[in-house]
Amino acid sequence: MENKDLKYYAKVHSVESFGTVDGPGIRFVLFLQGCHLECKYCHNRDTWDINSGSYKSLDEIFDKIMNYKNYIYPNGGVTVTGGEPLLQVKFIYELFNKLKKENIHTCIDTSGMFPLTNDIKKVLSITDLVLLDIKHIDDNKCKQLVGKSNKLELEFAQYLSDNNIDMWIRQVIIPGITDNEEDLLNLKDFISSLNTVKKIELLPYHNMGKFKWERLGLKYELENIRSANSEDIKKAKRVLGIT
Repeated sequence: MENKDLKYYAKVHSVESFGTVDGPGIRFVLFLQGCHLECKYCHNRDTWDINSGSYKSLDEIFDKIMNYKNYIYPNGGVTVTGGEPLLQVKFIYELFNKLKKENIHTCIDTSGMFPLTNDIKKVLSITDLVLLDIKHIDDNKCKQLVGKSNKLELEFAQYLSDNNIDMWIRQVIIPGITDNEEDLLNLKDFISSLNTVKKIELLPYHNMGKFKWERLGLKYELENIRSANSEDIKKAKRVLGIT
């Protein structure tokens, strides 16, 4: 990234002013550029390179959010996602500070695959909700799927639980990869050990982002994996004991 003060500037991929699937209520969703994972099923492959996207200032983004305050307040809020938003943690802290002064609900959508630095703990202290994407409960399968161990994200979840920070657990259901019954039972046990899980979301895998890989001249790694259907989701829900 260029030599800008990363507290007051962010590399932005895009925004959505009327989001309904990234947290409670109607939400302003800020997609930040950059990701340190290599998820084979990623449907936003164009967000990985942090040198892409465009710089936006803190004031510019905050002012844009305020234009929609009547829609997102009080039942919705702002969700910062990506890519991986915690790569730009200093900016998120400054943005959330301003949002909290307006009593706006704050949410981060993250893999949690980070050491728990002071900067991350500061952001979490003013975050109302974390959408935590559990990539795979089995460590070896996680490494194969996203290129990283799951150790940090499980520690991240435990930190949220220990510090009374609400979370929604998200799991992408990929046929033959993340829907193994034993793995789902292990995921159920892990979730049961946490105190602040307010919701479990099962997201059906699809390949609608495949064209982005192809446009970048890249091989789509899950070429032969079918999309998850309603029966896959029902089966996973039964194993996890959710409705």
